[in-house]
This record gives sequence, C-alpha cells and structure tokens, in this order.
Amino acid sequence: GSCWQRCCPGRNNACWATGAHQARCYCDSYCERTGDCCKDYHAACRRDVMGCVVGPWGPWSGCSSLCGVGSEARSRQVTIPPRHGGEPCPDLKQRRGCLGEHPTCGRDK
Repeated sequence: GSCWQRCCPGRNNACWATGAHQARCYCDSYCERTGDCCKDYHAACRRDVMGCVVGPWGPWSGCSSLCGVGSEARSRQVTIPPRHGGEPCPDLKQRRGCLGEHPTCGRDK
C-alpha cells in the first residue's frame, strides 16, 4: 500500500491504503501507535513533522486573595500547532500559591 498523497494527521480510520495480501494499512499519524502503518508511511508522511511550538509565558496574575493564602496563574499561547505526529503541546497554564498581604490585612474592624 502507498501513502503518497494520502497522509492524515491524528487518528483517521478513513486514511488507509491496500497493503500486502489485500490487508489495510494506514497513513494517519496514529498508525505509529497501533503499528499498522503502510510500508512507505515514514517516507511519504513524516517529512513535514513539526512539534508544537509555544510562545513565552505571560506575567503572573495578582494573588486571588487580598489577605491570606490564594493562588496566581499565568499562561502562554500555541505559536505553531503540532503536525503529522510531531510532539504535542506542553502545558499552557501554570498556577502557584501566593500570600495576599494587602495593607488592610490584620487591622481591627
């Protein structure tokens, strides 16, 4: 079976060719996990493999609590999504603990 002109990203059961002994072989990037790729899959489909590219982390948000324990978060964006079975994207959000210390904390009411 030949994957030329038939490469598909992800899992796609409609992306196949007829292989040896009339059995189906696949041309989607998931075939690497299942082991049923066509013989020319790597030559035909893996030439444009691109792993995920992400931008820089944004700034941390302010603490969610003015007084006491809270959390802050930051995020980043996907610059280039993965293609043809490339590395998936890493985490796009992070969260960490913080201690709110607003000037009004601890004052008597």
